[in-house]
Amino acid sequence: MAGTVVWEHGNNKDGNNNKKSWLALGTVVQIALVTDRGTAIMNDAFNMAMKALRAVEEACSRFDADSELVRLVHAPIGRAVPVSAILYQCVKFALEVAKWTDGRFDPTVGARMEQLGFKRHYLTGELTTSDVQVSEEATFRDIELDEDNQAICLHRPLKLDLGAVAKGLAVDLAVRELTAFEFQGFVIDAGGDVYVSGCNEKSELWQVGIRDPIHHAENILMLHLTDAAVCTSGTYERKSPVDAKAHHILNAHSKESARGLLSVTAIGPYAMMADALSTAAFLYPPNDAVSLLEEAILEGIVITDDLSCQMSQGMERYLT
Repeated sequence: MAGTVVWEHGNNKDGNNNKKSWLALGTVVQIALVTDRGTAIMNDAFNMAMKALRAVEEACSRFDADSELVRLVHAPIGRAVPVSAILYQCVKFALEVAKWTDGRFDPTVGARMEQLGFKRHYLTGELTTSDVQVSEEATFRDIELDEDNQAICLHRPLKLDLGAVAKGLAVDLAVRELTAFEFQGFVIDAGGDVYVSGCNEKSELWQVGIRDPIHHAENILMLHLTDAAVCTSGTYERKSPVDAKAHHILNAHSKESARGLLSVTAIGPYAMMADALSTAAFLYPPNDAVSLLEEAILEGIVITDDLSCQMSQGMERYLT
């Protein structure tokens, strides 16, 4: 995983396990609770958080033939398709980031992702290539939103990949569910998308390590923080099975994997924003990547190919 959380691996004082893991969203999702409350309450919290994660996966997965996203890209071109609030919000935010980056970041890279071999379902192992014949000219500008009717219209055949926003939204929805229980603290770690709330079992700030992009067993920095999302994107996370030089972060202008950076970490109040911007920043030179994060009122760390580290101006408060 791109980031790692330092937590206490024990039980709460009643002897009940306060940590659970699931496979979801293409990764291992781990949730730990800091609480003196009993097993029944903790299980309710775990179940509510997992329902939120599953709801996003069911709406936004391009690997599941029954997902809303797949049904949308198979709908007749030019027809407005009513969608759930989850899918609408994911697409809307992805389009906002695409506009902000002048199309460097673009959710219509699904077809290119398939060409690079990113098309295997993480649970079944099955290949899930869509039969949509996409337009080579299709971009985010071919997606029209109808906010009054919560509908989406595609004006060209295309394939959407919402991986840079959907997992972050899933974490945010799980955070909302867990916050309602008013635990002393909790942490969600969804394979590089981390959210920490309250304090750890020692009544201290949570520690989140930023993975060394070369020596993956080590952390290059340790952050101390609470009530924040920490999302890291890295070239080492997902390599193409058909092109050894390619990874999953694509520049939509060139249709090729981003170059020059090894990892980008973004810190902010919401995981969807931090996740999307940690990906979008990859598509810029290091100085511009940091500026992009700062413009979004996020803090961040950019690690280049030569292992130099550049930080936003406010990062120091997380390092002590």
